Amino acid sequence: MLRNQSEELRALQDTLYFIGGKWRLPIINSICNGNRRFREIERSIPGITTRMLSKELKEMEMNKLVKRTVYDDSPVLVEYEPTEHCRSFGGIITEMIKWGKSHRIVVTKK
Repeated sequence: MLRNQSEELRALQDTLYFIGGKWRLPIINSICNGNRRFREIERSIPGITTRMLSKELKEMEMNKLVKRTVYDDSPVLVEYEPTEHCRSFGGIITEMIKWGKSHRIVVTKK
């Protein structure tokens, strides 16, 4: 079967944009592991700033990766959850974690 390399390149670039940066995958991992509130997500990711988390969550919401729900309680409660589209990336994240662990072993062998 003939492959369309320009289409494959666009798809790879879309994927890299999606996972690009230092924080996107840790945020997705945190939310998929049950952290729903902003502070829970923030606490689960060492080193992320409040500003960066806020920026990333807004972008992820725009890109239909997370759903933001605001509850009119006092104080206002905001929760984030992964969309089905985001969850479809879970298997890839799992494989990336496995690869990262095995790569670390290969690199640290003497």
